[in-house]
Amino acid sequence: MIQRSCYRKGLSAISATTSDKIKSIETSRVPPRWLFVKVETETGIVGWGEATLEGHTEAVEGAFEDFKERFIGWEAANIEDIYQSVYQVLMSALAGLDIALVVWQLLGGKVRDRVAVYGWIGGDRPKDVLRQAQDRKDQGFTAVKMNAVQCLGWLASPDDLKATVERIKDVRSISIDVGIDFHGRLQTAMAKQLVRMLEPYHPLLPGHINELSKLYQQTTIPIALGERLYTRQMVRPYLEAGCIDIIQPDISHSGGISETKRIATLAETYDVGVAAHLVLSAISFAASLPIAISSPNFLICEMSWKMHYNLGSDYDLFSYVKDKDVFKATNGFVEALSGPGLGIEIDEDLVRKAAAETKDFAWRNPVWRGPDGGIREW
Repeated sequence: MIQRSCYRKGLSAISATTSDKIKSIETSRVPPRWLFVKVETETGIVGWGEATLEGHTEAVEGAFEDFKERFIGWEAANIEDIYQSVYQVLMSALAGLDIALVVWQLLGGKVRDRVAVYGWIGGDRPKDVLRQAQDRKDQGFTAVKMNAVQCLGWLASPDDLKATVERIKDVRSISIDVGIDFHGRLQTAMAKQLVRMLEPYHPLLPGHINELSKLYQQTTIPIALGERLYTRQMVRPYLEAGCIDIIQPDISHSGGISETKRIATLAETYDVGVAAHLVLSAISFAASLPIAISSPNFLICEMSWKMHYNLGSDYDLFSYVKDKDVFKATNGFVEALSGPGLGIEIDEDLVRKAAAETKDFAWRNPVWRGPDGGIREW
């Protein structure tokens, strides 16, 4: 018979050369759809992270109940030890903890002073893109991204794709660069048609590896993917297949700064660029900047300011940051942050107020269905 009292949950912590143990780990649900993490050490050092997994807030909160039992009392400096002990668990939860513990100065120093950024236009069902692109240009952006299509079946009419080309032409008419997000909405048959139609415009363009490799051979358009790949192990087959030009890890889904930096370094060995997928809060955005600043192959950061996911809420990208000017875009760039930690100061009073007001609310992703009632990608 197994004696349960002989086993303790989790692993014991290794020793550290200096001692500053984790005192508390706290999560806060805040609008429009984010999950913040606050970690405090015994000496009073506070770190903020983000563990948002869109539509699955309660699952991540459950993981944090486990993390509290495991890691309170561990050395805060032993970040790799913490990562290795639970990386098989929910990566979004680990990201929140990791972001709160890592700072950019530990990543090897700067290779650039500022980071290229792009904004979103068009919404979930792309429309009104020319006006929105002009607004982004006036705000200091030189590049934007939009969804390629609305809601398509496996074999849709080619006429449904012509509207995509027209939207690209409209945006390019004001001399601003545009990336196209397939967002999982195009099956291979339709993707091949659209890629051929987009060739003259050279947008930034994921997926089954074999099919993607065939598509890669049919186009000169740079292909980007990666927001649904959460570890180096998941990214590696795409790099080995040579079927992508740009990897797009999401720091709140791929284990935080530590694993995202590893993905960037792995991609560099395959001559693949990095463009951070960032549709969440200022914490995730700030946490991605150290990777951008320290990675030679980093290209551009997504920026969720005024993004369609935030519409209808009183809160947006800058809402929980005290100094909102630190993220000002000028000529398409945001300057490297120089403050302590992530370089931003979180308005904790506002976080607690917003969390109290929305404690019973958890954001859910939409469910799209086709005319036959079947589920479609949103």
